[in-house]
Amino acid sequence: MNRESNREQLSTVIYGILCIVLILLVLQLWLLSATMNAYLGGDESIVWPAAWASVACFLLNAGLLWQVFRLES
Repeated sequence: MNRESNREQLSTVIYGILCIVLILLVLQLWLLSATMNAYLGGDESIVWPAAWASVACFLLNAGLLWQVFRLES
């Protein structure tokens, strides 16, 4: 019974991490489209802050993926 509850807890944690990854991915896609819209509209001041925010989203996703691999081993 203990092994089954550990498996359920692990699956819950992994599903939670995947939900956070999905939210970050949608945020990153929205950031890309908003940045391209602003840049094509002539506003170049938003490009570098958006690039840093996108890098931060990527690093968060990479860290969460590392956690999933660490939990499964």
